[in-house]
Amino acid sequence: MTSNSPQAQVDWEQIDTVLLDMDGTLLDLHFDNYFWLQHLPRRYVDTHGVTMEAAQEKLHGMFETYRGKLEWYCLEHWSEALDLDIRALKEEVQERIAMRPYAIEFLQRLRALNKKLVLITNAHPQSLSLKLDITAIDQWLDVVISSHEYRQPKEQQAFWHCLQEQEQFDPKRTLFIDDTVSILESAATYGIKHLLCIHQPDSQQERRIDAYPAIDHFDEIMPKL
Repeated sequence: MTSNSPQAQVDWEQIDTVLLDMDGTLLDLHFDNYFWLQHLPRRYVDTHGVTMEAAQEKLHGMFETYRGKLEWYCLEHWSEALDLDIRALKEEVQERIAMRPYAIEFLQRLRALNKKLVLITNAHPQSLSLKLDITAIDQWLDVVISSHEYRQPKEQQAFWHCLQEQEQFDPKRTLFIDDTVSILESAATYGIKHLLCIHQPDSQQERRIDAYPAIDHFDEIMPKL
């Protein structure tokens, strides 16, 4: 399948700071999609004694209500709303947590070039800690930030102002890589100059992006030492 997205090119001499999303960027989004769309509905059925159709209808309606809001990403919110221990349920399928191709090599190469590496994720701290325990990617990062620390998701301008206050980065010399177009739009509004998207964040679902320069894998933009 072809794409009309602008060609993804990075002039690494123009980049000091690299902001990286986690789910769908460094990690395969398949874990999250599988959990929320398949595993959670089944466990909801088991716990609450409803039909799969009723469970899926209820969950879909709730997901649409909170999509893009901080609650959408909050495990405590969903644990209370669904009367389930979401963190524990995630642990049941944690073997599906996986790095995307070339992600580790990419981080190692950027560290060797002394780029500042900042993970910025909307993932709730409970989910973030589980994934860091499994992948240990934080060993290659300078800073790890969950948007829950700021009480603002990355979709909101307030998030970027909080990030700037904490990290004091130059937006014109910053690269941000994320798999969500609406979040890239938020970053662009804030003034981040270098933006990249991910074509296929879930390895099991084909997707192509046209709105921003995009890559399939990090080897396409791997800097030379």
